[in-house]
Amino acid sequence: MSLGFEQAGFDIVAAVEIDPIHAAVHHFNFPQTALLARSIVGLGGDEVRDAAGIGNKTVDVVFGGPPCQGFSLIGKRMLEDPRNQLVKEFVRLVGELGARVFVFENVKGLTVGRHRAFLESLIDAFDDLGYRVRIPWRVLNAINYGVPQDRQRLFLLGARKAALLPAYPVETTTTENDLFDRSSKRLTPTCSEALSDLPDAERWDVLMASDSAPNEIAALPSDYAREMRCSTDDAWHFGYVRNWNPEVLTSSMRTVHTEISRRRFAQTNQGDVEPISRFFKLAPGGVSNTLRAGTDSARGAFTSPRPIHYAFPRCVTVREMARLHGYPDWFRFHITKWHGARQVGNSVPPPLARAVAGAVMQALGVVPVTPSRKLDLGRPELLSMDMGEAADYWKVSVPIHKRDRKNGLHKRKQSEIEATATMATRECP
Repeated sequence: MSLGFEQAGFDIVAAVEIDPIHAAVHHFNFPQTALLARSIVGLGGDEVRDAAGIGNKTVDVVFGGPPCQGFSLIGKRMLEDPRNQLVKEFVRLVGELGARVFVFENVKGLTVGRHRAFLESLIDAFDDLGYRVRIPWRVLNAINYGVPQDRQRLFLLGARKAALLPAYPVETTTTENDLFDRSSKRLTPTCSEALSDLPDAERWDVLMASDSAPNEIAALPSDYAREMRCSTDDAWHFGYVRNWNPEVLTSSMRTVHTEISRRRFAQTNQGDVEPISRFFKLAPGGVSNTLRAGTDSARGAFTSPRPIHYAFPRCVTVREMARLHGYPDWFRFHITKWHGARQVGNSVPPPLARAVAGAVMQALGVVPVTPSRKLDLGRPELLSMDMGEAADYWKVSVPIHKRDRKNGLHKRKQSEIEATATMATRECP
């Protein structure tokens, strides 16, 4: 969401991320953003302002996607469930910062069944703080905003009662099967349009131990691929241009598959699920299934279920996941496949975030401007730190512990649950 909001014209002045590794990667890509590598629990609005160096300036928007897992209590008491502590803290921080607008993102499942009651209690909590929420709320699918992936997420849009409520962004793309009016919508990019220009990572042995190799153009890039390569005039939108090297293919560490697995992958029809691994095989003319993050070390460290490439008998690389998610090629992830895939799978596709942020910008009555300043990316070592090194870098204790192999449990304090929240202002770039 940080990238999408920046591309819409916002300055991302502060971000909160408890996982030191994810915090390091965010800091690499957004070196101008104050990064608070800690839990949001107990974090005061004044602390955020001090870290961001914005004093008493107006905070235009706070956005984030805190996890919510407890639905055992009734009505407003649902927010008192310890498992929903991070949602409660998000609401509190929106109020303490006095944000004009907030954007709350979460899973589609929050809108159905008993979860629906929790959603209503969340809206009531914002109302008590003096915020209206756009009703009816909507579940947005990234497939309708230029992303070659079927990914549905709930977005709550709210504003102070005296301010204009943002509207939900108009859908801009659609799949061919749903295309009725070609004059108003473009076709959603396909997997082939997203990936065919990328060279096959298995051409380079160096990618067995590294995530970087010489970049080549394997096929004529589609319009979508040209934007991901930042070779179009408007590829940066209203975001800051980064100084980067497009001649290097990054986030492409190879995966070792057995010959048996390769045969199974090759025999699986495009658009179907391979029956043993349960991995989805991409179809060149279709879109990706929802990219997922797997679990972190506190829940068993299960590998992210990356889909199978449509042309090669292997799982896609992190860079290929990033293309299917709408990340441009300059954007970097942790060099390991596990952390890198988690960072993609846990995130909001930037084009979808950009569409939402554009609607917020319009409600604020601000016309975005193109910044003239270019930014250097952060130090490369930020992308390769293990948990201990990242914790040392941020001068924090390791918040996420390894599995207790004796009983399979993971002992963590409630305040150590992984969370992210971000804030932005509309200071002119």
